[in-house]
Order: sequence, then structure tokens, then C-alpha cells
Amino acid sequence: MNQHSSTFSRTLPLDTFDETSRTNFAACYPEKPHKLVHRLGQHPLMQLDALATLAETLPDASVEYNRAALPLGLNGEKAPANGIGIGETIRNIATTGSWAALKNIEQSPAYADLLMELLEELRPTIEARTGAMLKPQGFVFVTSPDGVTPYHFDPEHNILLQIMGSKQMTMFPGGDTRFAPDETHESYHTGGPRDLFWRDDMRPHGKVWSLSPSEALYVPVMSPHFVQNGPAPSVSLSITWRSEWSFAEADARAFNAVLRNLGLKPRAPGRWPATNRAKAFAWRLVRRIRG
Repeated sequence: MNQHSSTFSRTLPLDTFDETSRTNFAACYPEKPHKLVHRLGQHPLMQLDALATLAETLPDASVEYNRAALPLGLNGEKAPANGIGIGETIRNIATTGSWAALKNIEQSPAYADLLMELLEELRPTIEARTGAMLKPQGFVFVTSPDGVTPYHFDPEHNILLQIMGSKQMTMFPGGDTRFAPDETHESYHTGGPRDLFWRDDMRPHGKVWSLSPSEALYVPVMSPHFVQNGPAPSVSLSITWRSEWSFAEADARAFNAVLRNLGLKPRAPGRWPATNRAKAFAWRLVRRIRG
């Protein structure tokens, strides 16, 4: 078992995803984005007051919030603060003009149970395709009307459940250097930011996914995207996990950064079902040597 192999205990399913959604997930996972249907909208932990209370109890490093009127790409700039507290930001999200992210909600026992129950419904498919479900995490996004989440990518397998309001995610293919250069991947996997440089000429190449309450979207690992909120306040929940395959791709990217710093032009790691074992092993060895 490698250093990434932290999983969670099994629990009873919540029965949030219907049979059609589970069948569709089994057909598409891990590389095809697709929609699912869920029944989580009225869950008490997903209401604004409960989320505001959660936000006020999380460590500062687990809460990020700023103004929501942002460009599609920050392109190196920092998002401006909204000047108010996180509790007020969420409770009055209809009027605060803000975007808030609550990270690693599994730090709260109640939200950890919710995350585990949701992922348990999909565990058989996940483990049949990409092995053990590793590093489960949950993220909540609360957004004012017309807010923007700028262009970026994420290292996890991710299902975004729309709870309240609507939004559109414009997604680009993972592993395509037109939308996320290899050097950007390598920088991220050696400690750099996940924000991507946006160009308006890329927009026609993205696929727009519209999400309403009770809908969810599976986002493959490292698929670049930006999100535009609808005309009402929005709450979304991301349930995420890693696999040995996703960690191996990430570690291969990190090793490519070492090779590039030596003046070489390394080949990008393969997407699923490539294993990327050799470069992943090399990076883990380098990391061990560095301590």
C-alpha cells in the first residue's frame, strides 16, 4: 500500500442517485463527463444556515471566499476580498455578491458521514474500474447570482451536485495541451496553483453543461473548466476521491518537471487506462530522497 492509500470505512447507502444515474456512471467512469440525477436537495446539512455554521467552525485554511464578479480567467491575478465574514457571506449570499468555498467538509463528523454515504453508492463501479477509492473529500460552493468561478482544473475524480440555484460549467478535455499546457500541470503537481491562463479563443472548444437542482455532473480528473452562476443564489456540493491511477498520473507529471528542469522535453503521461508506473515510481523515489 502506498502513501496515498487512505480510504474510509464502509457505511450504509443514502440512495441519493437513481438506478439510471448509477448505470450511466458505470458506462462513463472514469473519463467521460456525464450527468446524474440526485435526491439531496432538501438535506438539512445542505441548507444555508447549516452551511454558514459549518463555515464558522472550519479552520481558516479550509474556507475561501471573495467577490463573485470575476473574469473567466484570473491569469495570475488574485481574486478581491468581499470585506465581510464568512457567516454573513453565506447567510446573505443573495445580496453579498460573493463566492465561497468550504474545503474538506469531512472535518465535521456529520458532513463526513454524508460524504461517505454518497460515495458508498458508487463504490462498486469506482473500485471495479480504477481500484481502491482513496482520499475522499467534500467541497461546498456557495455563489451569489451571476458569480464566476474562473478557469482552473482539479486533481480529483469529482461529482458536482447542484443543490440550489443553477449554473453552467464549460468544460474542456483533460490532457489536451491546447487548454492546459504540460508545463502548467507540472507546476501544479510540484506545488504551484491550479488556476489556468484563459484565452477567449478557447471558448468555442468547451462543452457547456447546464445544472439545475437535483442534477449532478461527473468531471474527469484534471478537466479544465470554468463556472458561471445563474440569476439566483447557488449551492453546490462536490464529492471527490482519488485513485492510484490519478495519483500515478500526478506523480508522473511531477517527475516530468524534474526532467524539464534538466533541459529535457519529457513526454506527457498517458490518460486512462495508462498506468504511468515508471515515472510515478521515479518521482516517489526523488521525493523520498529529498525527505
